[in-house]
Order: sequence, then C-alpha cells, then structure tokens
Amino acid sequence: MTTQTLAQWNLDPSHSEAQFKVRHLVISTVTGKFKEFSATLHAASSTDFSGAQVAFSAVVSSIDTNSADRDGHLQSPEFFDAAQFPSIDFKSTSFEKISDNEYTVVGDLTMKGVTNTVALKAEFGGEMVDPWGNHKIGFEVTGVVKREEFGLTWSAVTEAGGIVVGSDVKLIFNVQFAPAQA
Repeated sequence: MTTQTLAQWNLDPSHSEAQFKVRHLVISTVTGKFKEFSATLHAASSTDFSGAQVAFSAVVSSIDTNSADRDGHLQSPEFFDAAQFPSIDFKSTSFEKISDNEYTVVGDLTMKGVTNTVALKAEFGGEMVDPWGNHKIGFEVTGVVKREEFGLTWSAVTEAGGIVVGSDVKLIFNVQFAPAQA
C-alpha cells in the first residue's frame, strides 16, 4: 500500500473570516465573528481536495458581535465560558467531493467541552497567485448547528412570550490558505 503525501496549507488570517448568525427575538438576525482563529488544511492536491484533513480553532475571548455587553455575556459561563473553555475546535474526519467545486466536510466540533459530529458544506472558490507571487486557495464553508447540543442552553423569554436567542446557529467561514513554508 502506498502512503500519499499531503501538503500543508496554512490559513491567511488577513484574508479570512469566521462568522456566525443567530436569530434574536425571532424577528432579526445578529451576526458575530471571531477576531482570532487559525486553521490548517492537509491535501494531496490543490485541485481535488477529496480526503483532505482540516483543523480549525477559534479563540472564544475574541468574539465580536458589535456589542461589548453581549460579547461579555457570550464569554460568560452562561454561554461559552471562555475562562474554562478558551477555544472552539473542529477537526475533520472526512472531506468528500460532491461536485466540481463542492465538498462535504464531516468532523468533530467542540464547544464548551462538548463534542459533536457535524457536517459542513465547503465550496472551493479556486486558486490564484496574488500580485506578490503567493499561491492561494479559497473556500466558503457553511453549516448550521443547534447551540443547545453544545451546552449553550441559556434562554430567556420576552414578556410577550418570544424567544430571545434562537436555537440554530449558522456558521459561515470564508477562508484563504497559502502553502506552508518548508
């Protein structure tokens, strides 16, 4: 049996973002992001990522929802408990090609000490050499998780009976990678 060599790609953080969206009061959506995160991708080729391996980690204390009070609440034990669980981590278990530029990425997502298997859609945006000669590849990765399945169970109800925070959390990662330097 031949062992396939996988090339490592590192995240280009200045051209990447890690966002989430959740319903607020069931009438609107709040968007948040993580200012600090990292990712690596190991793949046999830069044209077909079947069988690739990806790892992602976000620093919980870097959460930004454009509201310092809300960010503090999200970092508290009522939500992510950043002091006890400083990161959100994902490690893929499969990376399967669905069509020319679409993949399903399945892996273990850990938030607040709880790990669940999740399936995400990864759309390959292509590859390019930037004006400085650097080779880059890009993906948009999306999915939905239920926050309660990760121990994020804080809830409140308005006077009228409306739910303050929705259950479904949409994940949107636009990421650009560059080959690891040897």
